Amino acid sequence: MDKISTKPYFIRAIFEWCTDNNYSPHILVSIDKNTLVPTDYVQENKIILNISQEACNNMEINNNFIKFQTRFNGIIENIFIPMERILYIFSKETGYGMEFHVEDIESVKTEKKSFSIVK
Repeated sequence: MDKISTKPYFIRAIFEWCTDNNYSPHILVSIDKNTLVPTDYVQENKIILNISQEACNNMEINNNFIKFQTRFNGIIENIFIPMERILYIFSKETGYGMEFHVEDIESVKTEKKSFSIVK
């Protein structure tokens, strides 16, 4: 059985901490072909998104992705972020948050662990 990553739990915890303190949680996302965001706002293959309850509708944060609707220049956009593409979640007001590394899912699945037991 594959272990569930701790990343979505940390993301939900920082999101909740921001919300409880009336801060605006934001995420820094590394874009790939599975990420759905308005491309006009992508810079250097990254985008920062406000994920506060005031900015988002129909938000779902589960163990695999974050999805929601938000407005860009008055136009409603559907956003879909695979969990592995999130680099950072933070409070806009304080900058406090948590940084993550983006993993290439295919390389993680095919990577062979080589180790030996020393007695």
